[in-house]
Amino acid sequence: MAKTNPGRFFEDYRLGEVIAHAVPRTVSGGERALYHALYPARHALASSDEFARACGLPVSPMDDLITFHTVFGKTVPDISLNAVANLGYAEGRFLAPVYPGDTLRSESEVIGLKQNSNGKSGVVYVRTTGRNQDNQSVLEYVRWVMVRKGNLDAPAPDTTIPELADVVSPDDLVLPEGLDFTGYDFALAGEPHRWGDYTVGERIDHVDGVTIEEAEHMLATRLWQNTAKVHFDATFRPDGRRLIYGGHVISMARALSFNGLANASMIVGLNGGAHANPCFAGDTIKAWTEVLGKAETSAPGVGALRLRLVATKGAPFELKGEDGKYLPDVLLDLDYWALVPV
Repeated sequence: MAKTNPGRFFEDYRLGEVIAHAVPRTVSGGERALYHALYPARHALASSDEFARACGLPVSPMDDLITFHTVFGKTVPDISLNAVANLGYAEGRFLAPVYPGDTLRSESEVIGLKQNSNGKSGVVYVRTTGRNQDNQSVLEYVRWVMVRKGNLDAPAPDTTIPELADVVSPDDLVLPEGLDFTGYDFALAGEPHRWGDYTVGERIDHVDGVTIEEAEHMLATRLWQNTAKVHFDATFRPDGRRLIYGGHVISMARALSFNGLANASMIVGLNGGAHANPCFAGDTIKAWTEVLGKAETSAPGVGALRLRLVATKGAPFELKGEDGKYLPDVLLDLDYWALVPV
């Protein structure tokens, strides 16, 4: 009797099933230190306990993307072990801060299935929820992933494509209890820019770039316990190259956005995202942002910005061609809400 797990294939998913993912993980300052070693992350709220206390929080929370990567990593053995590609995200909300010592676990509900016309793969839509040790939801999001079929003769399921919101309504954003930016220290944060200094339609070139290396990518996939074969097994792709984990690109671009968005302190919503083109070791990632929207919040001194973060190997502010398709140099197109002092 086989004891190993080859992973699920497209025909193994059933609409409406709920999958509890192994293995729970207690996060600590170790994750934070490694995160800051992997990425040039410098946002003050996630770096300093004293800065966080001055903003109404008990201690410095984990970087929001540490939460995302940890919750996401739990899902990989059940959702994307045999993936061709992770295609997109929607309806993401960060529901509570995660602090050192919290234990995170994940579960996913299959909310959509569509077999591709080639009959060799299909798209699986899941809504994933991350919970802490108190069973409190800390994160939820939808993603869809293209998964290989194991049995090409398996019948195609009825096509179900979920209706997903284009943007998380500002009214549905969840702000951390006690968050207060009225005494925000702009000098310690590194930039003077407030919510009112940004205008809808404004574009920001974040200037800096980072060349991706195999070593850091391999460390990242292991740190988040991401077991997708395309990320660590060079024999799994015909070209013999490891595909860089899309979350690695997200974190790199978010960290680079500090230059111009140092006060975009917390991510609270994930409206949508696409990994436009594959990323490989040796690629140099740069980033630019477009301000898509602004919203007031109920928290004192806190506003929200809707931001389009683009990671690219090419020039800033270039996104799509005349045919409406992403240009070859574009790696990531991410639409998210962040909290900013007013």
